[in-house]
Amino acid sequence: MRFLNLKRPALGAGKFVLPAAAAMMFGLIALQGPVSAAEEANGAAAAEEVSPSLVNWSFTGFFGHFDTAQLQRGFKVYKEVCSNCHSLKLLAFRNLGDPGGPGFSEAQVKALAATYQIHDGPNDQGEMFDRPGRPSDYFPWSFPNASAARAALGALPPDMSLLAKARAWERGFPVFILDAVTQVEEDEGPNYIHAILNGYTHADDPNWNLYFPGHKIAMGKPLSDGQVEYTDGSPQTVEQYSQDIAAFLFWAAEPKLEQRKEMGFRVIIFLSVFAVLLYFVKRKIWHDVHGATSPDAH
Repeated sequence: MRFLNLKRPALGAGKFVLPAAAAMMFGLIALQGPVSAAEEANGAAAAEEVSPSLVNWSFTGFFGHFDTAQLQRGFKVYKEVCSNCHSLKLLAFRNLGDPGGPGFSEAQVKALAATYQIHDGPNDQGEMFDRPGRPSDYFPWSFPNASAARAALGALPPDMSLLAKARAWERGFPVFILDAVTQVEEDEGPNYIHAILNGYTHADDPNWNLYFPGHKIAMGKPLSDGQVEYTDGSPQTVEQYSQDIAAFLFWAAEPKLEQRKEMGFRVIIFLSVFAVLLYFVKRKIWHDVHGATSPDAH
């Protein structure tokens, strides 16, 4: 096999091998220079990123549940502030009255839906028309289409239906391993939203945000103290507003969370009891077999 040449090179060949190796290393270093600079820049940017602080949410953990009053306040923040730009196209008015949600009554849902105008049609004459909303309708957007939103705002604001499930951040090793057990990853989205709304720390720059990657965000500061009036005595501060809207958006993205956790707990109890029964059945069945084959049985 001629390609497996294991002979040592001649002594004079070293004169050519060492300069060639040095040239190769110099070339690799020259090629790697710009990449290393880019990597250093990315590393510096990542080091500047600040992790959101953890909020003690009521809906996290194995037995977590939504705070009805908080969801109602969060909806009020969305309706009066966020809905001016952001859509909520996957949420229907009737969902506000579902179990585990904001707890709206049927009459409240109907009254709320009637305050919206829904573009519907065509009618019998083939024309589109506007009508009062019904509980089965989905929340309409304040813009007729995405192009109109871009033209008015300069960028397309994301739909908020699944925003709390789509946003997260990396907690790094080894903490993320514990997150899978403690379910901390469940509140990463709400923590991120809460942090973003509290991250406008430069008064002279409304688009600078402490927690947004790169610290520049297209959305200007949306909330200020006293902007939304609460009737239940809760603090009317940006801190409280951000917690309430983050909780509401997480419910909008996970409306069956309480039912899912309740079902999961029942399944765990069932499987635990079933495993114990299987263990005793196994011992009963194999006890006779082992007794028949043991040396003491003969």
